[in-house]
Amino acid sequence: MARNREETGGYTAPTGEGDYRRRVAAAAERNREPILAVLKRVLPETGTVLEVASGTGQHAAHFAPQFPDVVWQPTDPDPDMRDSIAAWVAGTPSENLRMPLDLDICAGDWPLENAAAVIAVNLIHIAPWDVCLALTEGAGRILDPGGVLILYGPYKMDGRHTAPSNAAFDESLRRRDPGWGVRDLDDVTAAAAAAGLGLADTIPMPANNLSVVFRKG
Repeated sequence: MARNREETGGYTAPTGEGDYRRRVAAAAERNREPILAVLKRVLPETGTVLEVASGTGQHAAHFAPQFPDVVWQPTDPDPDMRDSIAAWVAGTPSENLRMPLDLDICAGDWPLENAAAVIAVNLIHIAPWDVCLALTEGAGRILDPGGVLILYGPYKMDGRHTAPSNAAFDESLRRRDPGWGVRDLDDVTAAAAAAGLGLADTIPMPANNLSVVFRKG
């Protein structure tokens, strides 16, 4: 599984402030407040939030303190990213934020048997299509009834890009890896439906992105 590279811009070196392992992605700083506003609308009040491909850990450190009645569980398949996440967790005074777990969503078994929500930011377009299929299937398996899968990123709508910048981004992704690319929302919705997840909301976000919310019936 490709790790979350936050708009494929990569990561800066460790910040040099506090734990030297703590990495920073500029896009995570830019999009964290708009995503937080969505989470305040759609997250269940209690339960476990499984964050897939948490990357640097900036989002986990920012979001978890805002939801003290949930357990926030970050994950990443990359040990370097887990080191960064652990450093962010260690520097975040939030008892509900857990240390990162190793999760390759295509590997089969997930480290949690149930969750109230699953969230993936900037993942499915920076990974092969099989990752999206594995993500929806896994979320459908572990989500509680009424639980939500939240996906953030760019999408095509009805086979068309929503902005020229997204078309250019899609081309750049496919040059990097032919298996990557901006996904069509209809295709993602069909994959989610096959896993028992219905489309609940599509929320416009800055920079021609969407937050897409699926709910388990």
